[in-house]
Amino acid sequence: MRAVQRWMRTGLRIAVSATLCLGFAHLGTLVCTSMQPPESASSTYEPVRWSNGIRRAGQSYVKRHGRILQVGLVGSPAEIGNAHASMLHAEMVESEAALWSVFGRIAPWWPLRAALIDLSRWRFRQLALHYPQARIDELAAAAQAFRPDPFDDELPTWQRFLYLNALYDIALSFEHSPLIGCSSVVLSGQRSAQGHTLLARNFDFETHEVFDLGKAVLLVRENGKVPFASVAWPGLIGVVSGMNARGVGIVVHGARALHSSAEGEPVLLTLRDALAESETADQAAALIAARNPMVSHLVLVADASGASLVIERAPGAAAHIRRATETLALSNHFEGPLADDPANIRVRERTSTIDRRARLEELVGSLQHPATVRDLARILRDRKGAGGRELAAGDRRAIDADIATHGVVMDLSERKLWVSEGPHLQGRFVRFDVQRLLEDSYDPELDDPTDPIP
Repeated sequence: MRAVQRWMRTGLRIAVSATLCLGFAHLGTLVCTSMQPPESASSTYEPVRWSNGIRRAGQSYVKRHGRILQVGLVGSPAEIGNAHASMLHAEMVESEAALWSVFGRIAPWWPLRAALIDLSRWRFRQLALHYPQARIDELAAAAQAFRPDPFDDELPTWQRFLYLNALYDIALSFEHSPLIGCSSVVLSGQRSAQGHTLLARNFDFETHEVFDLGKAVLLVRENGKVPFASVAWPGLIGVVSGMNARGVGIVVHGARALHSSAEGEPVLLTLRDALAESETADQAAALIAARNPMVSHLVLVADASGASLVIERAPGAAAHIRRATETLALSNHFEGPLADDPANIRVRERTSTIDRRARLEELVGSLQHPATVRDLARILRDRKGAGGRELAAGDRRAIDADIATHGVVMDLSERKLWVSEGPHLQGRFVRFDVQRLLEDSYDPELDDPTDPIP
């Protein structure tokens, strides 16, 4: 009996000591990883005004285009951040709540969630140093305007916004990332109607439906920059699928090689800069290749002249650029110097990247006429496997596996894009006349035709 009592006392002392150690470690992490927004980014809060169903803040606005949010953001980085968070507060709360819900399913035990957050805070404690200054100013202003903040108890607003806008890179660093599934194709010259450059992509992201049904087209006119359109969701300041006013189109695909790093720049911010500072695909590629990435991925860039190329990037390796002529198909594996990397080989062997690539090339090769926007939408919606074999709904080997957060078809020559309304690719694709929408004289009070693809 005494032995049992001694064992229980020893166990209790160990448990208390472990709890105290974990508590002190948590407090130490909070102190060492605290981030404060720059005071220089402060801006005057713009109250939201409503007129004919349109939200406004300063020169910025939000309206509905079909079932998609059309968001015009105008001004300095701070003015854009302020307008973004004040006009879209409700939608940002909804999308972030969905992310916390997903996190809760992954880590249902609260000590595990706390430990994962602490590890992330420590690993990415220098993240702000790798953000461009303009994006620091934009996010700091957004954090000031995001009131009330229902998630402040989880992480302070400013720090959380930094992490959320690097979440693409953080998610890709996991072996079973939900981002290894995108499919894209570019056709130009004699392969496309009127010789236009057409770019189509499915952005596959297996997460909460709010990112599909609550998507937004952000039309950004930042002072001194090339205006651009980004297909994303409220709260995201970077670019996963975008086109600028000069006819440069950019999309990102998840891939895997080498290792991840906490010392690079989040790829979605790199792509935003590429759109905002480039007149051609070559200029965009040069900018992207010069930046240090956090995680491996592929970037497809095309422009109105017919140029199209893929940039293969991984931390610690020189970017590899491969060019195409009039046809380019892309899924999720490296083909350049990193083709034999063990992680890339696993992607080829264990994911659907080879199957989808083969089907893309097969569908493009079967076109008996120069491709139209509707032809490319049909390719994005294809549910068969290579060789035309039947697949069950949701089979990951299909181009359309019912997991696309958005499907987009871009006519880079005419500066127009068609975006899926959802759910996934089952609904219409509605048109956005990007060239018109990015003009200084554009009036959001006017109705814009959707010209839908049924």
